Amino acid sequence: MHFAIYEVYMTKFEETGIFRPNPNALNTAILVLDDCNTLSFAAAVDPMRAANRRAAKPLFNWTFYTANGHPAALTSGLEITGSAISKLVACDLLLVVAGFRLEEHATPSLLASLRRIARQGTTIAGIDGGPWLLARAGLLDGETATTHWEDLEEFATRFPQVNTRRDRFCVSDRFATSGGAAPCIDMMLHLIATRFGEPLARRVGGAFLYDPLPAGSQTLTSAPRKVRRNPRLARALEHMEATLSDPLPIPQIAAHVGLSLRALELRFQAHLGQSPKAAYLQMRLEEALRLATDTSLPVRDIALATGFNAPATFARAFKSAHGQSVRDLRAQSA
Repeated sequence: MHFAIYEVYMTKFEETGIFRPNPNALNTAILVLDDCNTLSFAAAVDPMRAANRRAAKPLFNWTFYTANGHPAALTSGLEITGSAISKLVACDLLLVVAGFRLEEHATPSLLASLRRIARQGTTIAGIDGGPWLLARAGLLDGETATTHWEDLEEFATRFPQVNTRRDRFCVSDRFATSGGAAPCIDMMLHLIATRFGEPLARRVGGAFLYDPLPAGSQTLTSAPRKVRRNPRLARALEHMEATLSDPLPIPQIAAHVGLSLRALELRFQAHLGQSPKAAYLQMRLEEALRLATDTSLPVRDIALATGFNAPATFARAFKSAHGQSVRDLRAQSA
């Protein structure tokens, strides 16, 4: 397994805070909130477990906490028990793992606990939806941070005082943020590499048969590996993703990545099995589905956010792609 990736990490991030050589075990607290993604939870915990096993000694000690001391239910239905975060006295690293219902989780009590823990000098890492809570607590003001790629634009708008990046993960002196489950594994392997050495990180990654990606843009987190290996195709998809609300003509996309229209069409067909136009429309309708299920935006606003100026056209396209209207979908989920 090739782990030259850590050379990229080390040029991107200076050794800082807990992300520097230190043989001492990290006393870690993990705040798990209701409706957090099961895979994100595992991505935070299992690299620590594997590091302990591969090192044959405890490099990480961890304790689970929840918002109020009641079990936290993950998206899979699994429940994690732990003490209330307000009872946490001290730790070296706090991992905040969150997913949905972030506004409900951002209670004055929880935000106060995060601020108190930060004042103690603890390094705090937000995973998946975790960066939202750190930002709500004011902890990321002036910091460089990221969050899940689907929420980046909204995050940047909501928290203009944060230097929002499309990176898979970001590390500063006291805070770290990652954009979901796979980027969390990247971040944890980076922590293991910088603190306990690259050989151990290589063995931990090997235990999961995991091929880490650079800490750069996460716009391709959902793209197949074969797409990532075709830079111009990847750039075309990235440009499409950045212009969902105002779709560009396909020839303009081709020109942007330095290809003829025919060459772009051939690459899309060869690697994705569809035309650029079909792929663009699919991306817009997938974003529309996310907005329909994850937000309370009016249908008109969802249409505009995904590049449909005519509500009737949007309604037909959405129903054709997803089998039901936005209204019916929301009623079914209520």
